[in-house]
Amino acid sequence: MSGEELHYQSGFGNDFATEAVPGALPHGQNAPQKTPLGLYTEQFSGTPFTAPRAVNRRTWTYRIRPSVTHKPYEPAGAETGKLIRSGAFNEVPTPPNQLRWNPVPIPNAKTDFIDGIITMGGNGDPAMQTGVAIHVYAANGSMEDRFFYNADGEMLIVPQEGALRFHTELGMIDVAPGEICLIPRGVKFRVVLEANAARGYICENYGLAFRLPDLGAIGANGLANSRDFLAPIAAFEDRQGSFQIISKFLGRLWVAEIDHSPLDVVAWHGNYAPYKYDLKNFNCINTVSFDHPDPSIYT
Repeated sequence: MSGEELHYQSGFGNDFATEAVPGALPHGQNAPQKTPLGLYTEQFSGTPFTAPRAVNRRTWTYRIRPSVTHKPYEPAGAETGKLIRSGAFNEVPTPPNQLRWNPVPIPNAKTDFIDGIITMGGNGDPAMQTGVAIHVYAANGSMEDRFFYNADGEMLIVPQEGALRFHTELGMIDVAPGEICLIPRGVKFRVVLEANAARGYICENYGLAFRLPDLGAIGANGLANSRDFLAPIAAFEDRQGSFQIISKFLGRLWVAEIDHSPLDVVAWHGNYAPYKYDLKNFNCINTVSFDHPDPSIYT
C-alpha cells in the first residue's frame, strides 16, 4: 500500500459520523440554513425515503461545491469502457455449452480500472432493478483526472492480483487480494493502483443492497461478524482543473466535464457508505479455525 496508512470505522450498516475538518458536521440538524464552514448539504438515498427505519439507507454529506455543477452528460466515446455490457443480456445468443475462459491478460497499452473492465455475463436488467452482471478487470494504470459512478447498481470488487486504493466521495479504502470492497450505487470514486498491474472480479448488483444473512441455528455468532466490516473516514480533495465524470446509467456510459474534483465531501453522517472486508475474518462453522460458535450448533 502507499505510505499513508488509512483509518476506518467498523460495523456493517452502522450509523457513522465523521469529519475531515473539526466542526464541519452540524449538530442536531441534517440541513441547517447555514452550515458550519459554509459547506453545501446533500444526501445520498440508498432506499426510498419512506422505507422502514430498519432498512432505510441514507447519508448526509457536507461538501465544498454542489455536485450538480458540471457540464451536461454526453454519450461516452467508443474507447471508454468499451467492453462493459449491461442487461438485458441479449447482444449475442448464449450457447448451452460448458464455457471456460483463460485469465484476462494485463493490457500492453495504458489502461485504468474503468477501461479495463470486461463483462463476462449476467442476468436481469438495471432498468427493472433486478439481476447482476459479472465482470473482470485488468489494469496497469491509475485513474487520472477521471471519476466514475454507477447509477445501475452497487459494485462488489474482489481483487485477485494487485492492491487498489479507492478514493471515494466518503473517504479512502485500501483493498488487496484476500479482501473485498463494496462501492454503493451512486457514489463517485477513482481507483489508484498500488502495483504495476491489477486484476480481479466485480459483481454488479442491480437489486436490493447486499446484507448479512440471518444465522439461524448457528446462533448469535459466526460466519461474517458485523464489526469486521470497515467503512472509511471523511477525506476530501479541493482541486480545480479539467476532470471527467463517467456515469453508468441504464446500461450505458455517459461522460460529463467538470472543473473540480467531485470528491470534496468534508464531513458526512449516515449508514450508506463504501466498506471493505478481510476474508480471513470469515469464521467457517465447525472448522474451529479461530473461534468457537455458540452451543446451539450442537443441540
